Amino acid sequence: MPPQLRLNAVAFVSPQNHPILIRTFVQGQDELKYHYIAHTSLDVVDERITTAIASKSTECYLNLLYTMEDVAVYGYMTPLKVKIIIALALTDAVVRDADVLTIFRALHTAYRQSVANPFLRLNAPIDGYNDHAVLLAAGSPKWKAFRKRVDDIGKALQHRFILGSDSGPFPLLSEEIAQVLTS
Repeated sequence: MPPQLRLNAVAFVSPQNHPILIRTFVQGQDELKYHYIAHTSLDVVDERITTAIASKSTECYLNLLYTMEDVAVYGYMTPLKVKIIIALALTDAVVRDADVLTIFRALHTAYRQSVANPFLRLNAPIDGYNDHAVLLAAGSPKWKAFRKRVDDIGKALQHRFILGSDSGPFPLLSEEIAQVLTS
């Protein structure tokens, strides 16, 4: 049986290290904890990016950043330098990078689809400075579809965690996420 990944939180952080969106999927836990995790992981992300630049690596996936209490924190950086950080519940099972990478690709696709909206920048100041935090303002109604996509990905993982699976690593998860992203 493959490991059952449980997504506790997702954070999207701009290239200037401003939070774009931080979503938690755990009931009854302090949301501030996941804001803290997102911000503290930025130091590790910057260190990994510096190392990747020195070795001329073009890999977006930053692997396991660190573990803290009951969560494992993983990182991913898009080609436009937006950082995606996820917090997974710690388990005794081995977590495969391919499974985590599937989650990151789905989240990156959700972000990319939202950024591709031609009407996104209607109220943004035209000053030549492309700060994603200003453009994305996750509380904005224009980002309702983005928040919904992220929530749907989280729900697909929660559904997967509750039901369990006895087939290969996330065979249906990719299909579920594909359905979420095309809806």
